[in-house]
Amino acid sequence: MQFSDELEFGHRDRKDIYRYVERYGTVEYEDARRALDMSQEAFGHHVAVLRRDGILEKDGETLRVAFEDEGEERYVEDGLEVVIRQAREDDLTGLVGAMRDALADRTYIVGETVADIVDHEEVLLRHNDLEKRMFFVATVHDDVVGWVHINVPELDKLGHTAELTVGVIEEYRGNGIGTNLLERGLEWAERQGLEKIYNSVPATNQDAIAFLESRGWEIEAVRENHYKIDDDYVDEVMLAAAV
Repeated sequence: MQFSDELEFGHRDRKDIYRYVERYGTVEYEDARRALDMSQEAFGHHVAVLRRDGILEKDGETLRVAFEDEGEERYVEDGLEVVIRQAREDDLTGLVGAMRDALADRTYIVGETVADIVDHEEVLLRHNDLEKRMFFVATVHDDVVGWVHINVPELDKLGHTAELTVGVIEEYRGNGIGTNLLERGLEWAERQGLEKIYNSVPATNQDAIAFLESRGWEIEAVRENHYKIDDDYVDEVMLAAAV
């Protein structure tokens, strides 16, 4: 299922099932049926149709939204093998841990907010009436060491734009992981028909600003004293890149 596709359910019960599964990320089949108060026959039929249409997938007794697999990329840098791929729901714990580790210096407020939201919701990928949310992760030995996140608001006037965050835990910086993640995120955004990507960081995060500017991003605005970090007021630098 492509994020850009308009979901066509054909029946209100199917839409309710999708919304329930999308809300929780991964759900037990019987728990979802009971929560939605549907008969075994009706629920089974609607789930079968949703699976047929590539909207849901079933693994044993577990249901999840069937996001189309974006494939993976492998590369080796100085003997280090890195895999960059679309995040899966079972990456959640490792991804949130990597984000908190990479953002421990509190110089990437938007990234911290994304980590908090994902940790609270316990769902990585989103495609609902309010937002589209995609993550790609970088892994080393199957452990998440970096991420790129793209959030697309489901509003007609903003649907051509998205907010992006990207980061790598300190031990793995300098191996091209951030660059490859950024490129993967921008490639996905282009396929979705997006036109502009934004990223906002505190002015004190000069490394992030230099990283983005060296890759063609431009500073569009500065909001003075937007953040208060350790009792100090810090400007927010808003950068953007055309897709």
